[in-house]
Amino acid sequence: MKRLLFYILLLTTLGACSYDETVETCRLSIQLVYPESYDLAPQAGIPVELKDATASVFMAETDDKGTAHFSVPPGIYEASSNSNFYVDIDDQWRWNYILNGVKSLIIVSPDSLNQTQMELKGSRIRRPKL
Repeated sequence: MKRLLFYILLLTTLGACSYDETVETCRLSIQLVYPESYDLAPQAGIPVELKDATASVFMAETDDKGTAHFSVPPGIYEASSNSNFYVDIDDQWRWNYILNGVKSLIIVSPDSLNQTQMELKGSRIRRPKL
């Protein structure tokens, strides 16, 4: 009898538990800002990493306008970008750009625009084409 009562109680408890959770997400756009002295056009395909307070990591690449687009839960984030790419100068030489950027305390919420800019710093080296 006790065993039957236990099984009825167990089935009732399990049947009452349903797990149907939806996570609200917000759009976030991060525009990379290149150093003015380099006279660079926005680059497509530059990786941008976004971390939240629980160390969840989201990755995106920039579009042809130099903007990375994310869809993330509301929260406070830190964005970073590290890139290494080449731009041809002429038939013999090219620039090697090494650029890095970090932006902290990016607040993402459903009631804000969720657009920000991240300044990049770095160096460029003139290299011969091989």
